[in-house]
Amino acid sequence: MVVTGSEREGRPKSVQPGNREWITAIQAINAEGQLIPPFLIGTGQYHLANWYRECDLPGDWVIATSRNGWTNNELGLEWLKHFDRSTSNRSVGVYRLLILDGHESHHSANFERYCEENKIITLCMPAHASHLLQPLDVGALLC
Repeated sequence: MVVTGSEREGRPKSVQPGNREWITAIQAINAEGQLIPPFLIGTGQYHLANWYRECDLPGDWVIATSRNGWTNNELGLEWLKHFDRSTSNRSVGVYRLLILDGHESHHSANFERYCEENKIITLCMPAHASHLLQPLDVGALLC
């Protein structure tokens, strides 16, 4: 995994040689262009903070692990709590709208309960339509 600081300039370099693996990045942006800090998921059972020491990562980035490096129901809920912490003070009204794809980790009972308790309204995009509707789709960012 290559982890870089948010103020990085130029190409990232691998701090340690070896095999490289994909990571999952869960990110969110609002209509005003404000981002929340990234939630990154790598493959493994645990991670050590000293792996990122040289990268000078911002303290509000979240780095988690799962068996395969993908999100699951538990990490989906942890991301939702991260979203809540990152957006609750930016909200103009009582409720916040969260537009999601159809991944099962966004629709667990615990996820939905947390949303209800914290006044987060979820809107799920139609199945197989995320390539057309997904605001953070890589195709939209390459323009």
